[in-house]
Amino acid sequence: MKKMAGPVRISVMMRIVLYAGLILSVFLSSAGCGRKDEPARVSLEKKEEVDKQAASDGKGSLRIAVGGMITPKEGFAYYRKFLDYVGEKTGRHVEFVDREDYAEINKLVGSGKVDVAFVCGGPYVDGHKEFGMELLVAPQAYGGSVYYSYIIVAKDSAIDRFEGLRGKTFAFTDPLSNTGKLVPTYMLARMDETPADFFKKYIYTKSHDKAIRAVAQGIVEGAAVDSLIWEYTNRVSPEITSKTRVIKKSPPYGIPPVVVPKDLAPETKTLLRQVFLNAHNDEKGREILKGMMIERFVDIDDSAYNSIREMKTWLERRRGKRD
Repeated sequence: MKKMAGPVRISVMMRIVLYAGLILSVFLSSAGCGRKDEPARVSLEKKEEVDKQAASDGKGSLRIAVGGMITPKEGFAYYRKFLDYVGEKTGRHVEFVDREDYAEINKLVGSGKVDVAFVCGGPYVDGHKEFGMELLVAPQAYGGSVYYSYIIVAKDSAIDRFEGLRGKTFAFTDPLSNTGKLVPTYMLARMDETPADFFKKYIYTKSHDKAIRAVAQGIVEGAAVDSLIWEYTNRVSPEITSKTRVIKKSPPYGIPPVVVPKDLAPETKTLLRQVFLNAHNDEKGREILKGMMIERFVDIDDSAYNSIREMKTWLERRRGKRD
């Protein structure tokens, strides 16, 4: 019996290794793209349900969209609570609209099928330009209304510079994300590189917390993530972030704002703004904001997003010259 123990243990270990390798290869091949490929687009299951409904007329329900990329799953419950809080303060029924794709949320805002949305700085710039998406308020966190793109690697990785990720596997979050796609793409362009040529393979995780986990679990060797979500995860799940290391911090950018459609009734905009701006002034609101790791909501000017516009413009001009 003792003679059989060694071979049995080796066989089990081999099966574990092979199974893990299979999961990794399937994940990278199905979610990622090679040097010439673009990521597959997946339709969202709630699209038809929302598209059949009209937006609020200023008297009925409020539809508020929160993208799955805005907060880690640990913080999602607090966003649900905040939407209930908005309903209580406005005296309106609030319908929660969940999406995992910035483009889909922008489409809903642009068509007036949601009344409020939590979006990223990049999609706001696009939406403002394309159909007049308007700022409502912005969160204040860690003493300011800015955030950064963190380039992260595994804690025990030998890579200590962004340039060291050449030929490695990498995770972006969403194609329209500022910190999770635009910033690292801009950094590469400044090096006269593109993601397709620079990385061995790259994937889209659809959320920042999934990108953090992908690095922590060794699925990819690097990722670009929202600093707010890395810091949030670091507070609530340090066992995950402790397996990663920030090797580069970008310049500050205007924080992901809360937006509304251009044609939303003025009285509804005013009411919503008042509720958001005063949430920190009562005990219930403060408690919910604390769970969201937001100090308060503040007014913010469109100019706060000019640096994002500048990156987009520079990249567009560069592509035009190359074409």
